[in-house]
Amino acid sequence: MIFFDFLALALAAAAAFYLLAALIRPERF
Repeated sequence: MIFFDFLALALAAAAAFYLLAALIRPERF
């Protein structure tokens, strides 16, 4: 089940990075 935990963590990190990028550069989104 370690793989699914890693997948969930990677998904959360990607979502956080996307939100951060949208906040920093809103003209691109």
